Amino acid sequence: MKKISFLTPFLISAALSAQVAIGKTTLESSSSSIEFGDENRGVVLPWVTDTSSVQSAVNGTLVFDTSDHKVKVYENNDWVDLSVDTTGIADTTLQDSLNENVNAKVAIGTATATPGILVLEDTDKAMILPKVADPHLNIISPAPGMIVYDTNKKLLAVFNGTVWTFWGE
Repeated sequence: MKKISFLTPFLISAALSAQVAIGKTTLESSSSSIEFGDENRGVVLPWVTDTSSVQSAVNGTLVFDTSDHKVKVYENNDWVDLSVDTTGIADTTLQDSLNENVNAKVAIGTATATPGILVLEDTDKAMILPKVADPHLNIISPAPGMIVYDTNKKLLAVFNGTVWTFWGE
């Protein structure tokens, strides 16, 4: 019951404004669908047992693949590896016995039939990742599949359960 009462205001605000701020009170940009606060936290991507099990993926889908401990993006109708190091670990015992609810979805923007857990539906807005200076030093207990923007290195930072990798141009 607590989860429902917590999620209801979030879902209503998402449906009404099509812009969401989490951990902050004002948005930095009118071009964002979702923004996150300044705490040393990141977004934990959905865990999948293997990307081949993802049904109807659309380009831009991000997941953490527990079979090889890599963060992957679905790009040009193929899964692309965003992790360099394959030594990642992920203790999946808490979710192994659970059944997936394939109909679970939160949409921000005008809802469509696009599959996913959190779908940012806007065609003219983007997600602004949590911004963390030196996440490898400042995020105390990162979860496998965590992703942030490193404000010092000016790079995308991805945690595979063991090490951080950094991505830029």
